[in-house]
Amino acid sequence: MLQQPAFGTRLRKLRQSRGLSQTALAGEGMSTGYLSRLESGARQPTERAVAYLAGRLGLEAADFEEPAGGSLANALSLVASTGSEAALETLREALAAEGHEAPVLRWQALWQLAGQRRLQGDHAGEGEYLRELVRLGEGVGLTALRVRGLTRLARCLRSLGDINGALDAALAAHRLAGEDNLDVEDRAAVLLALVSVEGEAGRTPDARAHVDELVALVAGRSDVLWAEAMWTAAAVRVRQGDHAAAQAYLEEALEKFASGEDLVLWLRLRLTAGRLHLEKLPPDPRAAERCLDAAGSALAFVGTPGLRQQLLALKADLAFATARYDDARALLGELAQAEPRMTYRERVQMDILRHQLAIRSGDQGGIQGLRALAEQAQADANIDLAAQIWRILAEALASSAPRDAAV
Repeated sequence: MLQQPAFGTRLRKLRQSRGLSQTALAGEGMSTGYLSRLESGARQPTERAVAYLAGRLGLEAADFEEPAGGSLANALSLVASTGSEAALETLREALAAEGHEAPVLRWQALWQLAGQRRLQGDHAGEGEYLRELVRLGEGVGLTALRVRGLTRLARCLRSLGDINGALDAALAAHRLAGEDNLDVEDRAAVLLALVSVEGEAGRTPDARAHVDELVALVAGRSDVLWAEAMWTAAAVRVRQGDHAAAQAYLEEALEKFASGEDLVLWLRLRLTAGRLHLEKLPPDPRAAERCLDAAGSALAFVGTPGLRQQLLALKADLAFATARYDDARALLGELAQAEPRMTYRERVQMDILRHQLAIRSGDQGGIQGLRALAEQAQADANIDLAAQIWRILAEALASSAPRDAAV
C-alpha cells in the first residue's frame, strides 16, 4: 500500500506539474478538503481514492510510487555534487521513471546524461538524449535553453558526420541567440558550433566571417571559451591553407591556457597541435611527437576511451609520416580491436591511413578505397573532408615511392 507522507508529496507534485488546482483535480468524485488532507499526509489513501486520482491524472496507480533512487531533483543534486557513475546511473533511472516532472528538470537531466555520453565518445548515445532535449526545450519557453540544446546538437551531429543536420541546428541556434541578444557565453558557444560546421561543409568564407566575430567576442579572456575559440580559429586557417596563422592561434592557446582550467581541453589542444604539425608543409614530425608526449602524460588523468583512441590514431599518422609503416599498421590493428569512440572525421582519417598503407604495399584496392571514401564524404556534404581525400588520392596516384618491406 502507498504510505504517507510520500504519497501526498508525490500527488501534489503530479498535480502541480499539470497546472491543476486541488478543486480541478478533485472534480465531482472527491471533496477538496479530503484531497488537501491526502496531499498534506494527514490521511492514508484508500485503494478507491488512488484509483480515482490516477484516472483523473491519466496515470496508473504505480505512478504514485517514488522512483528508485529518489526523485529526479534528488538525482540531479547527486550528479551535481559527485558526478560519479553511480550518481549518473541513478539519474538515468529517475529520468526513465519520471514522466511527469517539471520540463526544466527533465531538460537538466537530459543535458547531464548527454554530456556524459560526449565525454565517453559515444556520440550516437549523446545524440539520442540531445534530440529529446531539443524537443523538450521548444516547450519550456526559455530561449537560452533552446539555444544551448541546438548548439550541443549541432556539435554532436557534426561528430556523427551529419553535416546538413548540424548546419540546420547551428543556424537555428545562431538566429535565436541574435534575436534574444543572449550573453557572451551563449553567443560564443553558438559561433563555435556554427564555424566548425561551416568549415566541414566547405563554406569557408562564412566560417572565416563568423570566426573573426568569435575571436573579437572573447578577446581579453583566457578561459575555456577563449581556448576553444583559438582552436576553432586555427581550424579555419588550416582549411584556408594558412598553416602559419593556424599555428600562431594554437601556440597562443597552448601557452596561455592552463591545464587546471580544463584538463580534457588542454589535452585535446595538444592532439590538435600535433596533427597540425603533420599536416603543414613541410611536416614537422618532431614537434608533433612533443605534442603527443604531453598529451600522453595527461591521458593518465583523463583517460576516456575516445581520447585514448585519438592519441593512438595520431601516433599511427606520425608513424606513417616517419616511414614506420609496420608501426602504423600495428597501431591501426590495436584501434580496430576497440569499440569506436571517435568522431566521423576521425574514423575516416583512420580509413584514409589504412588505404594509404595498402597502396604502399602494392594493393591497388587502396586506390578504390580512397575514391569510395571521397565520394561518400561528398555525398554526406562534408566538402572539406572530401577535398582532403581527393588530394591524398591524387598524391597517391602520382607517387612513385618504392613499396615497403612488408610486401
